Amino acid sequence: MTGSRPLPLLYLDVDGPLIPFGAGPYPCGDDANPLLARIDPALGPLLAALPCEPVWATTWMAEANECVAPRLGLPELPVVAWPEPSDEDGRGGIHWKTPALVDHAAGRPFVWVDDEITGADRAWVADRHPGRALLHRVDPGRGLTGADLDVLRAWLRV
Repeated sequence: MTGSRPLPLLYLDVDGPLIPFGAGPYPCGDDANPLLARIDPALGPLLAALPCEPVWATTWMAEANECVAPRLGLPELPVVAWPEPSDEDGRGGIHWKTPALVDHAAGRPFVWVDDEITGADRAWVADRHPGRALLHRVDPGRGLTGADLDVLRAWLRV
């Protein structure tokens, strides 16, 4: 379709949102990383059904495609390439990922799902990103829930 707008980006963190750190119970892991057993495979189809373009925004980098995507039934996704750490990281209380995600989005609307988002990140993005943006903090003790997905769906429908 000519002239159609690109879908919003969905930046996904792994540790916290997809691998919760709460008390469980969780199945036993038999992989090199037993935490992978905490991933709920039912989230995959729910994420895939969202009207957006998912992108890994995690320190797992390409390993997210090797270890996490198959557990969710997701295809290989693009991966945000993080800049080298600098003395500027964390200044003003913003997360070190925040400037890189705004740069990566290049003005496109985006949703960022992470467990370390703060009000400082929201304010920084509102001041510097010309497109719509939803920075959605997930409780790392529970991981991504149905209520979180409802928030994403509502924002993506606008």
